[in-house]
Amino acid sequence: MGSFQGHMNEYRKQVEKGAIVEAYRGLMNYIHGLRMYFKNKYPDYLVPGSIYYGYMDMTYFSFFPKSLKSRKMKVAVVFIHEKCRFEAWLAGYNKQAQAKYWKLFKEGKWDKYHVPSTTKGVDSIVECVLAENPDFNDLDALTKQIEEGTLNFIKDVEEFLSKTIPPR
Repeated sequence: MGSFQGHMNEYRKQVEKGAIVEAYRGLMNYIHGLRMYFKNKYPDYLVPGSIYYGYMDMTYFSFFPKSLKSRKMKVAVVFIHEKCRFEAWLAGYNKQAQAKYWKLFKEGKWDKYHVPSTTKGVDSIVECVLAENPDFNDLDALTKQIEEGTLNFIKDVEEFLSKTIPPR
């Protein structure tokens, strides 16, 4: 496992090389631009101004489609650093909403997307892989891939919910 000092020595070496710094800066700029893209293209979605930068585990921004906001849920576009991939997550406004809807998806045996086995220590209700190996050479195509996957995910979630419980 190594000591904290050993990890910091390796961290320093990697930062001095520069590639990791440039990659991280580019990724954060891309995610910021992606958030702005959603905010500008989908004015009906409430897109808060914050991005969660994380601890190099995940970075995400969330937004609130009207149909999900009324149910106290949101969608997050998430970059998973370790897997180097983008995902869309359905999440609750709070732990109560999360537990309620997680149970609904779990008991509904919905297998279109991944439903975590528990809500303990998990921020998602349902997860969808948007880009397994993102191509950062073509950011416009990557943005379209993430957009289309996210919109399909929202549509599928809305359809499941409309069949399970009527909208408020």
